[in-house]
Amino acid sequence: MIENIIDLKRYPLDHLTGKEGQKLVDQCQLALHESGLFNLDGFLIPDAIKQAVKSSADQLANHSFTHEREHNIYFLPEVEGLAGNHPVLKKFKTVNHTVCSDQIRDNVLIELYEWPPFAAFLAAVMKIPQLHQMDDEISRLNVMGYSAGEALNWHFDRSEFTTTLLLQAPQEGGEFQYRTGLRTDIDPNYDGIAKFLAGDQNDVTTLPLEAGTLNVFRGKNTLHRVSPVKGEHQRVIVVFSYYENPGVAFSVEEKVGFYGRSDVL
Repeated sequence: MIENIIDLKRYPLDHLTGKEGQKLVDQCQLALHESGLFNLDGFLIPDAIKQAVKSSADQLANHSFTHEREHNIYFLPEVEGLAGNHPVLKKFKTVNHTVCSDQIRDNVLIELYEWPPFAAFLAAVMKIPQLHQMDDEISRLNVMGYSAGEALNWHFDRSEFTTTLLLQAPQEGGEFQYRTGLRTDIDPNYDGIAKFLAGDQNDVTTLPLEAGTLNVFRGKNTLHRVSPVKGEHQRVIVVFSYYENPGVAFSVEEKVGFYGRSDVL
C-alpha cells in the first residue's frame, strides 16, 4: 500500500486538489522557478527505503550493467560549429552500475512509479497536462549504484526535468553539485562554460542529500554532476522516467548503450 511507501501526511499526493496538496504543489513550483530544483526530504519512509535497498542489493552486486564512458558535457560525439579540441568538449569519465526495472519487479519502487498520483503530482509541479509512464520495461525506472572512486561527471541533461530518489548515501562524497546560469536555450555561452571547465568554479552549489529524499531537477541548461564517492557504502539512487507523450521507448541502440541489452528479462 502506498501509505507504507511514502509519507502522505507530509506530502499528500493523494489529495492534490485539497488545501495542503495545492500548498505542496505551489511550494515546489516556486522552488523550481527560483532554484531550478526542489527536494522533498523524508519522502520515502524508512521501512520502504530498507525494502528498496534490500530488494535491489543482489542485482546491483551481481547482475548490474557497468556503464563506463568518457564523454563531454553534452554527451555528444561532436557539436556543430566547434572544433574537436574546443575547451568545452573536454572529456570526463563517468562510471556507475545500473539495474533496470525488469530486474526488480517486486520492488516498492515499481509500485511508486506506477501509482498514478505520483505522475500527476510531477505534472502539476511542472505545469504540464499529463505525464505518462514509459512503454519500456527496461528504461522506465533504473536503480544506479556508485562505488568508491565512481561518479556521474559534469553534463547537461537532454530532458527538461530529472526525477530521482536517493536510497543510500555514501560515507563521503557522492554530493550533487550544480552551476546555474551558464547557458540558455538561445545562448550556448561557450566562453563561460570553457572558463568553468578550466577551473573557475566558485559559484558551484553543493547539495548533500539524505536517503529518502525526492529530487526534481531542471538540468537541461544547468551544468551538474555527482562528485566521486568515497568509502565502502555505495551511493544508490533511483531514476524515474516519465514523458508528456504516451508510448515512449528507447531505441535498441540506446538500451544497449545504457544497459548492455535490449531484451526484457
